[in-house]
Amino acid sequence: MKAFGPSRGTRYFCIGVNYPERNEEYRDGSERPKYPSIFIRTHTSFVHHDEPIVRPRESEQLDYEGEIVVVMGKGGRRIPQADALSHILGYSCANEGSVRDWLRHSKFNVTQGKNFDRSGSLGPWLVPADQIGTQPLRVITRVNGEVRQDDTSDRMIFPIPYLISYLSTFCSLESGDVILTGTPSGAGARLNPPKYLRPGDVVEVEVPGVGLLRNSVVDEEQ
Repeated sequence: MKAFGPSRGTRYFCIGVNYPERNEEYRDGSERPKYPSIFIRTHTSFVHHDEPIVRPRESEQLDYEGEIVVVMGKGGRRIPQADALSHILGYSCANEGSVRDWLRHSKFNVTQGKNFDRSGSLGPWLVPADQIGTQPLRVITRVNGEVRQDDTSDRMIFPIPYLISYLSTFCSLESGDVILTGTPSGAGARLNPPKYLRPGDVVEVEVPGVGLLRNSVVDEEQ
């Protein structure tokens, strides 16, 4: 186990809509996707454990997304699913924070709402894959102590070996690449009424056996 957090030069591949109920939350009548939704984040969009995440001046719709993180140890191109787990260095936690109204600024693009500076977090530990084994991982998100998300990796629409194989089909994965594997249902935007993050809130993302990532929320300084 070693400390883990955002790093300059690292590629962050993020997976959207990867749990069954998460797809159903959209209430658009669509079938489960045939392929993963993928976008990339920059290192400046994340903070470390115990550092505040920032609600930007431009929006009051900062939201949380607890996720299981995979860090690649061995790269490759067109990695077979059967070999994918052997390419993993270890696992960590993420709050893949989103600025919801900025996700809808254009028809096919979520990049803006996913890359506000210091809107998400990573860490606090990187736990080696051989300490985790192949059992399902659980991800739990709490806001001010209230459980908002709780699900397990064996329910992913696209399992981790598939994600590694799929990503490596169109680009060579490299040692150190980070994959954020998707968030379960229960994000603030999908509650009725929506519950977006406010200054003073505390968000915890826990993956038992991997770690607990904690961050408070602040407004961006004027």
